[in-house]
Amino acid sequence: MLKKLIAAGATVVLLGASGTAWAGKDLDAVKARGLLLCGVSTGVAGFSAPDAQGKWTGIDVDVCRAIAATIFGDSEKVKYVPLSAEQRFTAVQSGEVDLLSRNTTWTLTRDTALGLDFGAVTYYDGQGFMVNKKLGVKSAKELEGATVCVQPGTTTELNLADYFRANKINFKPVVINQLDQIRAAFFSGRCDVFTTDASGLYSIRASNVPAPQTADDFVVLPEIISKEPLAPAFRHGDNQFGDIVRWTQFAMLEAEEYGITSKNVDEMLKSDNPSIKRILGVTPGMGKALGVDEKWVYNIVKQVGNYGEVFERNVGMGSPLKIERGLNALWKNGGAQYAPPIR
Repeated sequence: MLKKLIAAGATVVLLGASGTAWAGKDLDAVKARGLLLCGVSTGVAGFSAPDAQGKWTGIDVDVCRAIAATIFGDSEKVKYVPLSAEQRFTAVQSGEVDLLSRNTTWTLTRDTALGLDFGAVTYYDGQGFMVNKKLGVKSAKELEGATVCVQPGTTTELNLADYFRANKINFKPVVINQLDQIRAAFFSGRCDVFTTDASGLYSIRASNVPAPQTADDFVVLPEIISKEPLAPAFRHGDNQFGDIVRWTQFAMLEAEEYGITSKNVDEMLKSDNPSIKRILGVTPGMGKALGVDEKWVYNIVKQVGNYGEVFERNVGMGSPLKIERGLNALWKNGGAQYAPPIR
């Protein structure tokens, strides 16, 4: 019967004795290795960057840590692989990394032609422009004839051309591969404008302005010219690994929605709320359905935090970046972050 179904082109999911889907080749490889190989940026403060001791921090890093907590029960079982924008997709396709968590925009062609899948959106972003205040520019529509620093092989480069063409504004692109070289070119005055995701601009302004210049010498213009839903990317073909990546983000959102934090998660184990009991594995079943430990959400929250905690410490108003939640607020607070129920 199985051979007949395969011959007919049917999709066949093999189940183990427990009734849960068997791990695919990518998840098997991660487990056998005992480490998650996570592709990150070469350094974007607040998202993925090494500190003075070489420890990686940021929202994208915390996503990797949370996935490791889901798979292993240990958020430290991650190896971070810094990748440029041009290297990143090849690194996933070739198996150099298990997934990308490096401010990567989810698009149709990346989701199809590149053979990738995307997890849940971890940060809703949009492309912006930063200039030196000395230019006296208040709007991107005042940038006629400007030189614009941009990274090749990115949606940023395509959006830039589309926006200026649509608004009949002439510009000269200054195309540079490495992010640190783009920053140097912009701050030295080689180009008038730096364009990338707005989150990246705030990150650079907060942490990369060379003395004697300061963050106050630069302004992010008000225009947001694109939709940039940033999400982890991984190879087609392993549905269980994809489920784990996707539901890890949803778990952090559900934890925030139910008020479960890294500080009170142990106390929350005593809650009488049926949803909280399900989420934290007091009432078993959700871990089994995902093929992981019943304490998977507890491990995420205890070791990494809920989504609000992750956002605040890395990029929120209490961080150097001082980015408001905006679209990244929970749906019930006017944002776009929304998780299907864990049940």
